Amino acid sequence: MIDLKARPFYLSDEDIRWVEETKASLSTKEKLEQLFFPIGYSANEGYLQYELLSRAPGGVMFRTGKTEELFSAYSYLQNHAKVPMFLAANLEAGGDGIVEEGTAFGKQMQVAATGDPEQAYRLGKIACSEGQAVGCNYAFAPVVDIDMNYHNPITNVRTYGSDPEMVKACGLAYMRGAKECGSAVSIKHFPGDGVDETDQHILTSVNSLSCEEWDRTYGDIYKTLIDADALTVMVGHIAMPAYQKHFNPNHPNKLMPATLSPELLQNLLRGKLGFNGMIITDASPMVGFLCAMDREQSVPYCIEAGCDMILFNKDYEEDLGFMERGYEKGILSEKRLDEALTRILATKAAMKLHEKQKNGTLAPSREGLSVIACDEHKAWAKECAEKAVTLVKDTQHLLPIDPKKHHRVLFEILGKCPSEKRVAERFIKDMEAEGFEMIPYEEEVFDFSKPMRFETVTEFRNKYDLVVYIGNVENASNKTTNRLNWHAPYGAGNNIPWFVEVVPTVFISLQNPYHLLDVPMVKTYINAYSNHDLMIDTVVEKLVGKSEFTGKNPVDPFCGKDYLAW
Repeated sequence: MIDLKARPFYLSDEDIRWVEETKASLSTKEKLEQLFFPIGYSANEGYLQYELLSRAPGGVMFRTGKTEELFSAYSYLQNHAKVPMFLAANLEAGGDGIVEEGTAFGKQMQVAATGDPEQAYRLGKIACSEGQAVGCNYAFAPVVDIDMNYHNPITNVRTYGSDPEMVKACGLAYMRGAKECGSAVSIKHFPGDGVDETDQHILTSVNSLSCEEWDRTYGDIYKTLIDADALTVMVGHIAMPAYQKHFNPNHPNKLMPATLSPELLQNLLRGKLGFNGMIITDASPMVGFLCAMDREQSVPYCIEAGCDMILFNKDYEEDLGFMERGYEKGILSEKRLDEALTRILATKAAMKLHEKQKNGTLAPSREGLSVIACDEHKAWAKECAEKAVTLVKDTQHLLPIDPKKHHRVLFEILGKCPSEKRVAERFIKDMEAEGFEMIPYEEEVFDFSKPMRFETVTEFRNKYDLVVYIGNVENASNKTTNRLNWHAPYGAGNNIPWFVEVVPTVFISLQNPYHLLDVPMVKTYINAYSNHDLMIDTVVEKLVGKSEFTGKNPVDPFCGKDYLAW
């Protein structure tokens, strides 16, 4: 029996009655449909009614969109759903995780660079209050992975860094902010990402720590946040051989993701850590999940193994059929279906969604939209940026730069991504306002089958007073690496920094704290952790000496290599 009066639900007798009565009111088909958490693609009412609500999913997540569209879509869903819905977003970095007009507060590593967990509270407060304004009641956050491996392409600035104590403190603070907004959190990605150098989007990644090492780090974080009443845990497609073998000595020598591992879900998370709340998978179309088992079996089996909800679908209709046939065949037992449904409904009751549905306040009021990008949130974001920008090294004693001395600035944005144009335009505008002449790098065409003339060292020295690189290699899924790539081969052009002993050179990373690994020759290096406009403004202010650098390294930017500090 699940104790619904205990942590993290704390339900009253009346709440429990709603859970039981709602279960009894659902057909078997509707019960199975409640296990799903598809992604939403349109705010069109016909789509919402006939593609989503006709199948009675337990929750829906929309990608970031326009405020009015999401407000309309979420209101329609809640006003027409038989059972109140989880409406979620990746609220990891601010209100812009749900609406385009939302406050871009900063990536989690930016928050950690302030050295102040209270900034994580503000992150949770901003992200969840702006989410609630359009009807989003569930944060797929905070990320409580530990960035142990600087080669990992997916954790990086999404984490609070490499110090487990800082990760724990910031996770707790975010949860406090979310709770004040009435939002559920999903601490992720259990059993912990960031140990190896792979991405679960494209394979089953591995947490290779020993049981003892895990207990001291990830285990301590999860136990602390569970004891602080985290309502849900998101489980990653991450294997953890040490604990899988510990609980099951006969465990096959195969990488089995936690989402399909009773050893990690039931023995470790439920048993050892005492988690009584709802377990949701990470996105199930990831290869880390798909490659482990035939999907016709894995869809029902992930619930049987211990998950309560399955996030996203490879094909929604097909997955529903897989779940129904799996239930009919006994892959998913009646006992596990009842447990999963009980925890789904209990989580909704703990969020008071049933009460809001009853009194007509489940959908948000339009007046609440005023909180989105409000002045207080903007002021908090500016303060966080001010405290976070980190001067990693300036061994050439270049800073602050002066438009009289460093007037002609060659600059380049590294990282071909959607934000490239915005970042370039903002940086140019800010630097020109300070009196610098900005000279964008023009990509050169190389044909070594023909005679070519390259700019000489003397010509380069006479043409530029300063070179600035902006590292804007965005942290994104489906990458095997998050490194710098150069257009120019060796010293043939001016893209790659061969000239650091000729003209002063600065590297500013907006997205990855480890770029020194690829530019060890650059003597002035700054980490900013986020690329929103306020951060770019703040970086320029610090470049010209209008404010001091106060950020603290949340990770080792020298990657354990002493020479990177020279």
